[in-house]
Amino acid sequence: MAQVKIYGLKESIQKIQNQLSDVVHYCVVEALKFPKDKRFHRFFMMDRENMIFPDNKSLSYTIVEITLMSGRSVEAKKRLIKMLFEQVEQKLAIKPNDLEVVLIEVPPANFGFRGICGDEIELNYKIEV
Repeated sequence: MAQVKIYGLKESIQKIQNQLSDVVHYCVVEALKFPKDKRFHRFFMMDRENMIFPDNKSLSYTIVEITLMSGRSVEAKKRLIKMLFEQVEQKLAIKPNDLEVVLIEVPPANFGFRGICGDEIELNYKIEV
């Protein structure tokens, strides 16, 4: 399971929302061997007065927060982060200085979906990658 939250200024994110979702999903699928049909993305498009960030960031400043069931290797998580920086810059021209990635790992028992706790459900993909 991976839940993605993307935060950014409305004026910047709104016009690239679909492409950004595609790029993030591609990276999650490739780096974590996540199923292609499992896309859970939420966009938080902020008005300028509701998103305060350092002066060294541009209006493209974006935060990608991914909540995952714990179990992925350090190598897989680093691969995901590096791919996100590369692909977001290459496909959307958002510089690495304007992108922050946060991975939040949660024990499977703390996830609930399809009416079942995450540690009790049989997934059709591996978490230990």
